[in-house]
Amino acid sequence: MSDVRTAVVTGASSGIGAATARALAAEGFHVYCAARRLDRLEALAAEIGGTAVRCDVTDADSVAGLAAAVGDRLDVLVNNAGGALGVDPVATGDVADWRRMYEMNVVGTVQVTQALVGALEASGAGTIVNTGSTAGHGVYEGGGGYVAAKHGLAAMTEILRLELNGRPIRVTEVAPGMVRTDEFSLVRLGDREKADAVYAGVEGPLTAEDVAEVITWVATRPRHVNVDLLVLRPLAQASNTKVHRAPIHPA
Repeated sequence: MSDVRTAVVTGASSGIGAATARALAAEGFHVYCAARRLDRLEALAAEIGGTAVRCDVTDADSVAGLAAAVGDRLDVLVNNAGGALGVDPVATGDVADWRRMYEMNVVGTVQVTQALVGALEASGAGTIVNTGSTAGHGVYEGGGGYVAAKHGLAAMTEILRLELNGRPIRVTEVAPGMVRTDEFSLVRLGDREKADAVYAGVEGPLTAEDVAEVITWVATRPRHVNVDLLVLRPLAQASNTKVHRAPIHPA
């Protein structure tokens, strides 16, 4: 096991996280699949020959358990856990949702990074990939706490790169635009019809596999190459607020 490259993927129970775990495993990594839903993780780990670790990134004790499972050496950390809650205006948004989004997207990423940075350095060529969002690089109405949190993640990623300069750890943000997964918009909006409407008329939104391929590409560049920021969108999306939608004709 000591000669096998290792990776941790948080938020691995579905969507981009699960797809990234599969993609890294296909490149020969032993993947520690971390998330809260252990049943899903165990199925994924069995599929790819990885290790399932139940972990809530917002809980320090849970993160410490992940670090203990990984051990003293780690090659790649993909901080993917996060999410969005609601689309309420800033003036009327639920402050509890704002706190939860900041905890998931920023504090959780910080806690996992702090717990594993020593193991990444011990590898001699560690890589941190933070899954951000185009929401962290532009604003839009209804973005509220999610946009604020992803801006925080983007800033934290840049600061971390500065602070780790001179140590053998690369730091990247991969920032996807419109990605259609089973859960993201459903969790955010709480309604299947509203979630489906997000993608209505959009030809070819990104898939979880598209993002996973990019994350894996970043993680497998020669060790002297650091990709600071990689933004990807579907062709139909020119910006956070401009998306081409084909006319939808009633059946």
